[in-house]
Amino acid sequence: MAKQFTDSNHHTYEGFAPATRALHIDRALEPGSGVAPAIMQSVTYFSEDGADFAVKATEPLNDLFYARHGNPTASRAALIVADMEGKEAGIMFASGMAAITTTLLSLLSKGDHVVAQKSHYIGTTTLMNETFGRYGIHVTLVDQDDTEAFARAIQPSTKVFMLETPVNPTMKVTDLRGVSDIARKHGITTVCDNTFATPFNQRPGDFGVDIVVHSATKYMGGHHDLLGGVAVGSKRHMDCVWDMGMTLGGVITPFNAWLVLRGLRTMKMRVDQSNKNGLAIAQFLEGHEKVSRVYYPGLESHEQHALAREQMNGYGGLLTFDLKGGFEAGQRFIKALKIPFYAASLGGIDSLVIQPAALWLGRLSPDLVGKQGVDPGLIRFSAGIEETDDLLKDIGQALEFA
Repeated sequence: MAKQFTDSNHHTYEGFAPATRALHIDRALEPGSGVAPAIMQSVTYFSEDGADFAVKATEPLNDLFYARHGNPTASRAALIVADMEGKEAGIMFASGMAAITTTLLSLLSKGDHVVAQKSHYIGTTTLMNETFGRYGIHVTLVDQDDTEAFARAIQPSTKVFMLETPVNPTMKVTDLRGVSDIARKHGITTVCDNTFATPFNQRPGDFGVDIVVHSATKYMGGHHDLLGGVAVGSKRHMDCVWDMGMTLGGVITPFNAWLVLRGLRTMKMRVDQSNKNGLAIAQFLEGHEKVSRVYYPGLESHEQHALAREQMNGYGGLLTFDLKGGFEAGQRFIKALKIPFYAASLGGIDSLVIQPAALWLGRLSPDLVGKQGVDPGLIRFSAGIEETDDLLKDIGQALEFA
């Protein structure tokens, strides 16, 4: 459990809902009369004397020494995310990939071994398939829907299980408790990317995951106007992540941290509406004659729906579906849409749509794209917070052109 936080009037927020806590638990970090938090822009901070300077210079997670060590505005945002995920501590980063790479490199050395899923966010996929091998870190990729595959892949040098659930773009689900139990028996650290689900739909730590990472660019920021990432876990783990972060330097800017902080206050309402829209769209598409398959864990037809229902409180606003007619049909469908932007990313107030085959072919080989389960007619739709009926109406008319 995360520690309990008390404001300057000694009020405790134990027992309140996560959405309420997100509004109030950081009060103690800035005593005063300001309701809205300030942006701490300073890069460096003065010390009282040499002894104070020495302590601040070496203390992990210290946000009052130098900006690469930490920043008070970023600390407030990280505190809230850690609380949302039920963890002790957190660190903000310049991007989601900065959070992932810094976290993994804090746990791994040359000769170590990672077991990861075959399907991950494209940046994580590149890290596993290309980057780690250049530095002597070995990776075994397994199907995330085969829990025992993680156990079979373990080697004496295995240090980390890297997870992501649901995963882009096939929306497969990982058995968090099952995989975490295997890891714990072998002394392996589990890291899970929880960006798609958000802490309001799923808390990996409740199922035994050690470290949770997010692209704060997505649902946490929520407005398509910031780049950021966050890692949360035990104080012991975060001290190690902080130490590696000092070397890599992927720190978030104070203003972006402030935007994350603001986004966290309204995150629950936005996620609830995205959940509602995502499920409604998935159900609508599942019965449409021009759609061959819908990938969404909230559908009863999803092969892992029972598992998703067991470990998720909501199923998110992201879904993918295969259009009959392939790549060209997908292009016509997207062009006919009126509401969504044709743009990468997800998790914001505006609905976004892309065709992964067009995006991924610019980064990965056709063979690797195929291994990711990407059909040429696959469409990824990130539902925003628009009115549900308007989105269904727009999608319906666009399908006529597909």
